[in-house]
Amino acid sequence: MVTLGLDKIFNPKSVAVVGASDEEGSVGYMLMKNLAGFGEERKVYPVNIRKDEVLGFKAYKTVNEIPENVDLAVIATPAKTVPEVVKQCGEAGITGIIIVSAGFKEIGSEGRALEQKILQLKEIYGLRIIGPNCLGVIRPSVKLNATFLNKMPKEGNIAFISQSGALGSAIIDWAIHENIGFSNFVSVGSMIDVDFGDLIDYFGTDPKTKSILMYVEGITNARKFMSAARHFARTKPIIVVKAGKFRESAKAAASHTGSLTGEDIVYNAAFKRAGIVRVEEIADLFNCAEVLGMQPIPKGPNVAIITNAGGPGIMAVDALISHGGKLAKLAPKTMSKLNGVLPPYWSRGNPVDILGDAKADRYEAAIKTCLEDENVDGVLIIYTHQGVTDPVEVAKTIVKICKHSYKTVLTSFMGQTDVEAANKLLNENGIPTYSTPEQAARTYMYMYQYKRNLELLYETPEELPVDTVPPKRPITVMIRNAAKENREILTEPEAKKLLNYYNIPVVKTFIAKTADEAAACASQIGYPVVLKILSPQIVHKSDVGGVMLNLNSEAEVKEAFETVIRRAREHKPEAEIQG
Repeated sequence: MVTLGLDKIFNPKSVAVVGASDEEGSVGYMLMKNLAGFGEERKVYPVNIRKDEVLGFKAYKTVNEIPENVDLAVIATPAKTVPEVVKQCGEAGITGIIIVSAGFKEIGSEGRALEQKILQLKEIYGLRIIGPNCLGVIRPSVKLNATFLNKMPKEGNIAFISQSGALGSAIIDWAIHENIGFSNFVSVGSMIDVDFGDLIDYFGTDPKTKSILMYVEGITNARKFMSAARHFARTKPIIVVKAGKFRESAKAAASHTGSLTGEDIVYNAAFKRAGIVRVEEIADLFNCAEVLGMQPIPKGPNVAIITNAGGPGIMAVDALISHGGKLAKLAPKTMSKLNGVLPPYWSRGNPVDILGDAKADRYEAAIKTCLEDENVDGVLIIYTHQGVTDPVEVAKTIVKICKHSYKTVLTSFMGQTDVEAANKLLNENGIPTYSTPEQAARTYMYMYQYKRNLELLYETPEELPVDTVPPKRPITVMIRNAAKENREILTEPEAKKLLNYYNIPVVKTFIAKTADEAAACASQIGYPVVLKILSPQIVHKSDVGGVMLNLNSEAEVKEAFETVIRRAREHKPEAEIQG
């Protein structure tokens, strides 16, 4: 199992803090304070080459000097010292390591070289490492706070994994304010060893974890990630915010944690296939996790919207449809019933606008009627306070109806003070409520997405016939050649060749080294054509003006060839231009 050794990190009986300090406000100080203050029964050993004592604890010059066995070492020393510290940990039998230090692959080749040294030591000594460039780990159930945050969230059933330490810090602060608990919190940083796949495996078997939430910039080991997610998504919702949708944000992610974010469309397809729900915002993570534990999963995307105001109903429709949902087509029988219980001026369609003077009894009639309609998979109820209706009475009505309903019901009681008591009542009875109709509609579709993704888990891809299995040798040679050149991305012709081996259709592509060759290739393909620069060092061709579209003649192709070559040399003079 890939989770072997992780108990030493998540439930250590003893911890060494390398770089421990009594200088208030420093990382070493906060680590010591948290580890010593929250876990009274846990032994803590400060390691500081210049100190004999830190915060009242005897300090040691190196981890080798600690007289007892240690489960976990938290390292907060300058990056260049970390490989030696890791080696000392291995020699001392410490197999769980968290590296909070920054200055590794996110800064370039020098940092990558340090990571390689650490990886070699990991293999020699059988270590499990979280980080580097991370915040650390929090596990409230065992009173473990191995971070430099001065907060401990309450115990709960959500495991949160973040590739951003700063974002993780903000999430902890927000969760404490919102009274949200965690089973585990992990800031993974650069993921030199322990990655998303390992943690999904570990939390998937953790009885205290009911759902797994993640902030992702890039996946390192795709095979492990997909295997773990597919295995556990059936029993525990895995909900993801994936950053780096666009080229600009992807570049920012690379400089942040050194992660390559990859094409967003690929991540979307992978998440769907693995049963993962992808949401757009951090708040959606927690909304989705909450509602999946409170409400039945929608059987379909068809929603009836019941509202006492036209505008919010329209907003809900926009949000629903933009996320792939549908307005339920109300059956003639439903329309007839609604005509009998609603005023003459109701909207006579979906959204069901029951008008601003609607009291609890009118809400009750509309909700019951819509829930009985076989065309309706779920109901979204909107309430805006207009002075004539008691929102608490409306909430009580919804609670009463939902006790006997097997369909998804979400609500949006808009406002703050006027609806505070009603929202409290709804939440206490397991009925999710949102401040805006858009949030409610979006959350419904995330729930439906979860249901659809789980269905995909049970679909088996069609097997390739024996004679169409791709040849291993040329694929292996192609990938090895790229690795020898320290490339992490194949060139476009290489990538298309790889796809072709798997019988995935690609557009006809030729490599031209001169303008005349380009014109000859274009005549073979047939006009119009596209011409792109070919260079292993230029991944995003349009960034250097290396793409010319809709070329319709030999003259245009030749001119475009000279143009993209010139632009590429101007923008990246060091790049190898292959055509």
